[in-house]
Amino acid sequence: MNGVLNETTNKIHKHESGRSDFQTTCGATAHIAHEHLRVIPVEQAVSDGDANRCGRCFADGGSY
Repeated sequence: MNGVLNETTNKIHKHESGRSDFQTTCGATAHIAHEHLRVIPVEQAVSDGDANRCGRCFADGGSY
C-alpha cells in the first residue's frame, strides 16, 4: 500500500486511492506544499525512514 510521507514531520498517511497526487484518507496533507510530500510504500517509510504512522489513517498510529 502506498502512503504520502510528510517529510517535514516524518509522518506517513494513507494515500487516498483513485485521487490526485497527494490526497490522503485523513486530509491532513491538503495544506502542505507538494515539495514536502512524497508518495512511497508505507512499509518502506516506516522501516527505512523510521516514519511515524498517522493516528487518523492507521489504527496502530500515534496522533497526527
